[in-house]
Amino acid sequence: MKLLLASMLCTSSLIAQGGGSLKMGTAAVPHVPEKGSMERKAIADALRAPVEKQLKQPVIFKIDNLKVQNNWAFLSGRPQNPEGSAIDYTNTVYQDAVDAGAFDDGIVALLRKVNGKWTVIQYVIGATDVPYVDWVKKYRAPKGIFISIQ
Repeated sequence: MKLLLASMLCTSSLIAQGGGSLKMGTAAVPHVPEKGSMERKAIADALRAPVEKQLKQPVIFKIDNLKVQNNWAFLSGRPQNPEGSAIDYTNTVYQDAVDAGAFDDGIVALLRKVNGKWTVIQYVIGATDVPYVDWVKKYRAPKGIFISIQ
């Protein structure tokens, strides 16, 4: 009984001092990393490496949506050249889709923070549908980070 009481007092003290929170079975709520934040930059940088390798050119991302929850991140936006112009998909794996009119130049990506480092789990460029519809189930990612599908 004394141990339980001591534990409760320590927890209450920690919460009162802002050093923790008591979430009784609930997960952290999704949040949007602020523009210019280290978290946002780390997520974009982690995604940039495989995208630049695949497209064989430098890219930045115009991020339309970015949510993070429980070490998971979902990003949607558009890859662009560093000066902000559209990507040239000539000589990329996407050229045939572009020529056929079956290409949307957006990107969606799922990342996970493992051992303090953001890692790309999956990304899709140019989808004309919703490629992430099964990512919650397939990867066990939190539903709250994804753009709603109507």
